[in-house]
Amino acid sequence: MKRISLIHGGAVLRSLRTAALFVCVGTMLNACFLWSEAPGPKPSPLPNLSGTMKLHSDWQKSMGALMPTVLRPAVVGISVFAASADGTLARFENGREIWSIRAAKALSGGVAANGKLVVVAGAGGELLAFDSLQGKPLWHTQLSGEVSGLPLIADDIVVVRVGDNLVLAFNTADGKQRWIYQRTQSSLTLRAYAGFGRVGDTVLAGFSGGKLVSLSQGGGFPRWEATVALPRGSNELERMTDLVGEPVVRGDTVCVAAYQARVACVDATQGSVRWTRDIGSSVGADADDKTLYVTDTSGAVHALDIASGATLWKQDKLAWRGVGRPLVIGDYVAVADTLGYVHLLDRKEGRFMGRLDVDSSGISAPMALLGKGFILQARDGTVHLISLAETSK
Repeated sequence: MKRISLIHGGAVLRSLRTAALFVCVGTMLNACFLWSEAPGPKPSPLPNLSGTMKLHSDWQKSMGALMPTVLRPAVVGISVFAASADGTLARFENGREIWSIRAAKALSGGVAANGKLVVVAGAGGELLAFDSLQGKPLWHTQLSGEVSGLPLIADDIVVVRVGDNLVLAFNTADGKQRWIYQRTQSSLTLRAYAGFGRVGDTVLAGFSGGKLVSLSQGGGFPRWEATVALPRGSNELERMTDLVGEPVVRGDTVCVAAYQARVACVDATQGSVRWTRDIGSSVGADADDKTLYVTDTSGAVHALDIASGATLWKQDKLAWRGVGRPLVIGDYVAVADTLGYVHLLDRKEGRFMGRLDVDSSGISAPMALLGKGFILQARDGTVHLISLAETSK
């Protein structure tokens, strides 16, 4: 199996022209070569602001570099759990370090956490669990390959994906395997930020080939399968339609995005497709009660009506800046780019309301809400709490 690493953001993924990609053969990252092509479109200049919102980095904590992992922070209450590629794992509260440990392994995937447990994945195919209160090791298990995407803690199980075709569940108490779900392996898959969703007692998992599957939490049995996008094109790369990001659940609707293909919303109980739009994404989507926000592969941010898929607005002035997954925060939508900026858009019209130059190393990992602000982790590993405030004109 070949795997393309696309964790640098969504600005250049269709053309493969403006950034280097890691192409990996096999289920581990020990057989990779660097693939790059001529530079493509230049990043758009910073757009003018039409609002008076101020963004501020309230605190920062250095962790060590993220690249080339799919690590991102997890937030539980007021606690932030963050990791770095060198094996550092830490918990912060209000900018204060509660604990910090050095795992015996280099880390490549996670973080997932709840009130008792924090889980990360090792670069050698290990699943590592720690006590979230003190950081003490609890258990670890060796998997058949590298964990791809982001783990999920669902009640008494930890759900992980190995490669592109294998989903496994383990007991949170002791790490023993609970169930396994397997599909046919694809020859070429993305190594991107992708995770699971939950609806009632089911786990939602996206796969290559544009498939979304609902699995019973207790046994891993498929409840339904939805076809979000069909592979098409003259070669393997053009036919890639892996689901990216995490399924967005709002009421009885689940919305997902497929790489260089479609955005779709389906019925959460039956899997019937309600609508699709030909908008490809490499980073995924977020939503409020009525609107789905998705970043396409050029970096444009779309606001779509959840009920119908109709376009409400499109903001295309961030093209080719490596714009990441949108994050709904209050009356705004925040997006970060791989040039290190966070942009704040008005939810109703997509106008630029605020901006912050956060980190010159760039931002690739998805952001997470924390109180009235949000947490992000830059490529160099620095964790930031970003707050919002109204300023006078």
